[in-house]
Amino acid sequence: MLVLKERAEVLEHATWSLHAESFTMARPVVIRLVTYVRIPRDAHSRKITRRAVFARDAWACQYCGSKHGSLTVDHVVPRSKGGGSTWENIVTCCAPCNRRKGDRLPKQADMHPRKAPKPPPATIFVHVATQRVPDQWQQYLPA
Repeated sequence: MLVLKERAEVLEHATWSLHAESFTMARPVVIRLVTYVRIPRDAHSRKITRRAVFARDAWACQYCGSKHGSLTVDHVVPRSKGGGSTWENIVTCCAPCNRRKGDRLPKQADMHPRKAPKPPPATIFVHVATQRVPDQWQQYLPA
């Protein structure tokens, strides 16, 4: 709709077309808004989901670095010890590390996250929304 209303321009096309009753157009894969109205957003208000935490942490346990096995989320400071469910207190954790850490503080368990957890950049939600980011999108997304 944005392309048809001339509010966006097509940067990348697919190899097949979209057909309507009265016209045919190449299927857009990447579009660019002609004008953009920035709406201020607070990163802290972005919804925390398991998938978003996994994507932020590159699908790796933040304690041992493992990318295999079942992933869970861990509260760095357990909720029972006053830790909240915030971006700064939740990390990706493999099941064995989560069991090993249990309901203890990082210092007590001698287990500290490899990276300090923080709110993710907005682009991480592209990785949350799709199973695989198309190759044509890569050049338009920050590394």
